[in-house]
This record gives sequence, C-alpha cells and structure tokens, in this order.
Amino acid sequence: MNLSLIPAKQAKVSNNLRKRPDVKTTTDWFAPIIWEGTYNRQVLEKYYKRLNITIGLAVFATGKFVDQYLEKFLQSANKHFMIGYNVIFYILMDDFSKLPPIELGPLRTFKLCTVLKQHVWKDFNYIYMKNLDTYIIEHIQHEVDFLFSMTVNQIFKNDFGVETLGESVAQLHAWWYFRHAEDFPYERRPKSAAFIPFGEGDFYYQSAVFGGTPREVLAFIKEYQKGVTSDNRNGLKSIYEHYLNKYLFINKPTKLLSPEYNWDPNFRTPPQIKHVKIAWHSKSI
Repeated sequence: MNLSLIPAKQAKVSNNLRKRPDVKTTTDWFAPIIWEGTYNRQVLEKYYKRLNITIGLAVFATGKFVDQYLEKFLQSANKHFMIGYNVIFYILMDDFSKLPPIELGPLRTFKLCTVLKQHVWKDFNYIYMKNLDTYIIEHIQHEVDFLFSMTVNQIFKNDFGVETLGESVAQLHAWWYFRHAEDFPYERRPKSAAFIPFGEGDFYYQSAVFGGTPREVLAFIKEYQKGVTSDNRNGLKSIYEHYLNKYLFINKPTKLLSPEYNWDPNFRTPPQIKHVKIAWHSKSI
C-alpha cells in the first residue's frame, strides 16, 4: 500500500467543505478540519476498502484506570472504531490479571503489551510513551498502516471511521476551540522545550486523541522524550499536552478532528456540534 498517495486522494474525495459554513473547515496551511457533513463516507469507504488497510488503536491502562474505564472503552471501540476494517487494539497494561472480558467483532483482534516502569520517571504519560515507542519499533510499525493513541477515560458514541485517517491527525480541544487564541494554555516559560510565545500558535490540541502513520506517531514520541529530558535537565517540568501542542505547532498536522470527535458532555452542547463521536467519561454518559 502506497501511503504517499493518500493525502492527495483524500483532498479530492473526503471533504464537502461548503456544506458547513458555520465552522472553520480548513486550516491556514490547507489541512482539512473534519466535521459532520464535510466528508463523503461512501466515497472514502470505496477508496480504502481497495487498499485493505489495518488500523491500530493503542490505549494505556494501569491501576484504577483499568477498573473504572477499560472495559467500557473497549466495548465502545469495538462497536464504533473503524467498522469493516482490520483493527488491532494494543492494550498497554502492567497487570494482565485485571484485563476485563473482551469480545470483539469480525476483523478485530487485540494484543497485550507489558508496561515496563522506570523508577526515575513518575509521569504516567512519559512511561506510556516510552513503552509505546518501543512497541512501535519492535512490531506495530510492521502491522498497521495507521495508528491512533487514545486515553482510556472516554467512550465512543458514534462511528469513528476512515474520514479521520491521515499522515498526522490532531484533535481540537473541546474546552478551548471556542475560545480566543490568547487564552490558550500553552507552555509560556521560555526555557521549556514546550514553549510557545504569546501571539503564536494555531489551535489548542487535545492529548486524548492523536494519530497518523506509525512513522509520524513515532516522530512525535521521539521529540516528546527529547523535550522532557531537556526540561528535566534544566529543572523544569511541563505537561504532556504542552509538548504535543509544541510539536504540532512546528510540525503542522495534515488533518484536524473537530471537537465532535472528542466532546466533554459536561459542557452545554453548542449548535456547531452535530454528532459526537467520542465523549469524555463522566457519570452522565
């Protein structure tokens, strides 16, 4: 499969941008922003079915997150994530005895990946990314054409399909999409590797969903690790989402997912949100 052909092909068939005049549907660097109604699912399905692609979904679950969220996440992903395509769920855990019962539909399988902890690092995001880095290099890059990394404390509500595929896929943050850019909570300390100056930046991206080709996901992880190491050496500590936003500011994503793909149900839903794909986990879901 020649993935280099996909971006050009998608530009022609995936977007009906004029059908959503109420929202921004293209970035300043001409990457599509995917909203309900801006893509032709039938045309995309016809295209991707011929390619016989496999999509990976990596999720990290340890401690209380296993008991509280993992089963519902997997059940909803099995129902809504890339239906009709080859899917591999990569479940990164530190205790396989806590794995809930998993019943998967056709064309789907899962692989368990041991989380190896390091006493030097306490940040679970760093531990997850360091482990994911290892598994992408060892085998994931040879098994899937596209890879998504998602946090476990969310639930799929509607189909999350091939309209989301791209070389580098970023998720717009539900909290910040409708706010002014000067309010974005970027890392503002100049000495941090995640620093973005006031007056700069495109969007504020949510770290709960990130994807693309395995090569692109790996490239981000490498830069994230370098940034954390550099900040640690300088006595600084920033959050994972800040490093992600810095990376995507420098390395513009080729596709952006609207807040419909990762919505907080505790917010009043504005009219622009037509069809929630993933909802943050809460008691009201």
